[in-house]
Amino acid sequence: MTPVSAGSALGDRLADAVTGIDAPDVVLAVTRNGRRTVMTGGSALAPPTPRHALRYELGSLSKTFTVLLLAELARDGVLSLDDRLVDRLPELPLPLPHPHSRRITLRHLATHTSGLPRIPADLIAGALVHPYANGYAQYDTGRLLRTFARTRPRHRPGTRWRYSNFGLALLGPALSGATGAGYPALLTDRVLRPLGLTDTTLGPGTTGTDAIGHRTNGVTPVGSADMGAFVAAGSVRATPGDLLTYLEAHLSPDGTPLARPLRDVQVPLLRRGRRKRNTHTLTWYQHPAARGPLLFHVGATFGQQAFLGFHPASHTGLVALATRRGRTCRMISTAYELLYALAGEPSA
Repeated sequence: MTPVSAGSALGDRLADAVTGIDAPDVVLAVTRNGRRTVMTGGSALAPPTPRHALRYELGSLSKTFTVLLLAELARDGVLSLDDRLVDRLPELPLPLPHPHSRRITLRHLATHTSGLPRIPADLIAGALVHPYANGYAQYDTGRLLRTFARTRPRHRPGTRWRYSNFGLALLGPALSGATGAGYPALLTDRVLRPLGLTDTTLGPGTTGTDAIGHRTNGVTPVGSADMGAFVAAGSVRATPGDLLTYLEAHLSPDGTPLARPLRDVQVPLLRRGRRKRNTHTLTWYQHPAARGPLLFHVGATFGQQAFLGFHPASHTGLVALATRRGRTCRMISTAYELLYALAGEPSA
């Protein structure tokens, strides 16, 4: 996959959008009815490996891969979305003193309705003392399970939406407990390989293949993000080409080996937001748009941002990646507005 030159109408729009994003490295890529248009740029000198060929950290966008894995295992009869978390975990190191903890299901974890906090309290304390340190790196699975056992859910599971990295992280050991296989092997065998995502990994690649993140100032480099036991919530890295393939699988599920789970993760399940206008599927945010909803998710690590969105009615998908995070980067808003505009236009 190579980026296009400005000149086509869509290429010109992507080029304009790239210049509006404040980041050392930027990639915008669109698929419309299977035709791909890719534009790169940024404030830094072009890296030795072209920007469109680098792997980017997806942060919370990794959750869409984990929940697709969950849906695939459910379709295969290995587990049920409504299995209790405690029944799918390895033996817990501590008893569960809070009754709500025993009621949490795998579906609750996927849809952020478990009642668990966004991140464990001990990670918050560490971040306040060392704001630029990666507290996830030293957080192993044993500690994750011990923390879960001690944590009181904020509300009865299934009654309220509350975004939780903590909850999605627990899907990793739960899926391993259900299958007897490690999460990386499960994701590779059940999702990445069937979809042909050969440039998607759960860790750093060889030197020169991974994008280098930056702090919010856009200058200071940030080291590779090791997510420790939060691997299921934020460890996926992928090239723009693989991410377009991933979106195309969602837009045309029947052409893939994962047709049923790909459709399952797009079914609306709950409403939230002002006047309950915004809908959530098992893993995607869903907003109203022309001719039908658009689905999207965002992600960030310590020095990178990512956006994936698709509009089934116009058969359009959009990938946006940047080696800087933060609101001043303007990547998320630019990507969302571009996808929303494309959704309202005829796709030839």
